[in-house]
Amino acid sequence: MIRDARPEDAPALARLWNPWITETAITFNPTARTGEDIAEMIVARQGAGHPFLVAEQDGQPEGFASYSQFRNGIGYARSMEHTVILAPQARGRGTGRALMLAIEDHARRAGVRLMIGAVSAENPEGRAFHEAIGYRLHGTIPEAGFKFGRHIDLWLLGKLL
Repeated sequence: MIRDARPEDAPALARLWNPWITETAITFNPTARTGEDIAEMIVARQGAGHPFLVAEQDGQPEGFASYSQFRNGIGYARSMEHTVILAPQARGRGTGRALMLAIEDHARRAGVRLMIGAVSAENPEGRAFHEAIGYRLHGTIPEAGFKFGRHIDLWLLGKLL
């Protein structure tokens, strides 16, 4: 089941997200998210008219997806960057695809033209996932990220909606 996130989901979402932050270079952010951080993000994104969706299995969050404007300024108002995070047990079951379809549908209805995924070059599974749902590599930014004492390339994948 996919539904709108609620601020009270934030502690469970932090438990999903933080292992990816602290144990991998899938995200370049080195600092774990608190429940308060995520609750504020949910409220801010929904307040700006952007979705923050949760996938549930047996009443437990097993993933989430959201988007916000790619860069500041009115010239980028129709270009969005998304985040999609899954619990390890949810991978390969269609949960990520369902979340992405839901936020893409929302974005189309809102007049968004381009959805962007920024994927660490140390996440080839993430790139393959995006390519399987119609995203194409738009560019590589060499050594854009830094984590665990090394510089890491960033892949920018996009999909015209």
